[in-house]
Amino acid sequence: MIKASVIGATGYTGAILTDLLGGHPNVEVRALTSASYVGRHVGEVFPHLREDGTYVEYSLDVVAGSDVAFVCYPHAEASRVVAQLVDAGVRVVDLSADFRLRSVSQYQEWYGFAHTRPDLVAEAVFGLPEVYRADIAKARLIANPGCYPTGMLLGLLPVAREIDDLGVIIDSKSGVSGAGRSPSEKTHFCAVHANFAAYGEVGHRHTPEMVQELSAAAGHALRVSFTPHLLPVERGILTTAYFRPRGGSRGADAWLEMYRSHYVDEPFVEVTERMPSLTDVAYTNYCRMTVREDKSAGLVKVFTVIDNLVKGASGQAVQNMNCMFGFREAAGLERKV
Repeated sequence: MIKASVIGATGYTGAILTDLLGGHPNVEVRALTSASYVGRHVGEVFPHLREDGTYVEYSLDVVAGSDVAFVCYPHAEASRVVAQLVDAGVRVVDLSADFRLRSVSQYQEWYGFAHTRPDLVAEAVFGLPEVYRADIAKARLIANPGCYPTGMLLGLLPVAREIDDLGVIIDSKSGVSGAGRSPSEKTHFCAVHANFAAYGEVGHRHTPEMVQELSAAAGHALRVSFTPHLLPVERGILTTAYFRPRGGSRGADAWLEMYRSHYVDEPFVEVTERMPSLTDVAYTNYCRMTVREDKSAGLVKVFTVIDNLVKGASGQAVQNMNCMFGFREAAGLERKV
């Protein structure tokens, strides 16, 4: 058994992590921290959770002794706590964006803060197990990928070297939970009910993460044009990716076979002939996908669906933990959350 703590345990991702870790066969939950609910029982704040614990204020002393800590703080706030924990010998899975980008200068450009730990930026492993499984196993610090990049990258990694120099267009639709637990004008029920809108139309913060990892897979720089949309649903992301194939037409069956071959041994990636939908993967750690060729337009279209809170966040974080500690990769992730 290992001891795990969740820092910032009362947001959406922290609550789901609490649920997943509480049911994990190899984990004992050590500390659940919260700035807003100190002293309150888990079941009082989240009646659907059956973890027998009480929220405490974060301090290094409280978390010290954990084998792993999951940091669920907002971007630009997580890096200080992550650095403190790693320096104290605790392995960390960071669910913020604070260690996802390999170029230190990009944090100022995309997130508005000057990173103070370039050494940890260089050390952090991008936590996409389907690509970096071996590195994750040895890492002290995992940068859990963003939800949009997870669906997009899993959909395009098998064909990264087939994408021509025009790059890719990414069109993603997300449920409201992707904006976090705190309500805003844009995510209030009255704003999203019976509505559908794009946002962050140019320069969304997840773009450099997509460019970084897709370009690495392709072996050269690729351009990405990304547009997210807000769906009037609770959770899930459906992504459609469009690209021109470098080698021309292959036929739908050939593209599907390429995907099946690429993901044949992956426990949480499902390649199907039929079009996937959000309900296929809701409350699970699966990414389901298919591919189509539009010969008349000279395009290939890739469709992926994930649950933004599970495979796009907390479930993937547990999958990373399983890789870090040599557990069965699906441990604790078989049930719906």
